[in-house]
Amino acid sequence: MKIASTVARYLAGAIFLVFGLNGFLHFIPLPPPSGVAGQFMGALYVSHYLTLIFAVQVVGAVLLLVNRFVPLALAVLAPVIVNILSFHALMAPSGLPMALFVTLLWALIFVDVRPAFAGLFQSRLQPRA
Repeated sequence: MKIASTVARYLAGAIFLVFGLNGFLHFIPLPPPSGVAGQFMGALYVSHYLTLIFAVQVVGAVLLLVNRFVPLALAVLAPVIVNILSFHALMAPSGLPMALFVTLLWALIFVDVRPAFAGLFQSRLQPRA
């Protein structure tokens, strides 16, 4: 499982680095989406919210690729992945397979670093003595 997690970490890091940098450098030409997806992306672009999203992707990707603060990288990338999944599930289903693949990679990495998140999954807080 350790090898699968390492491969998933590098793949997810590479994917988020490429697409995050593409948001700034535009080296992969992507046609603008149409319909509601296009309107949504237009609003994100005009408000400069996409800049924040791309920056978060780049930071998370670098953390994954250098194998430092991996739980932090997962925590930072999780809401980005949720939004990517929601966007593709509801507005642009053509990108859903890639979104599901990135989600699977995230889950494989999460399983490896799960002990770092143990405190989040406590049903009751134990008071300090």
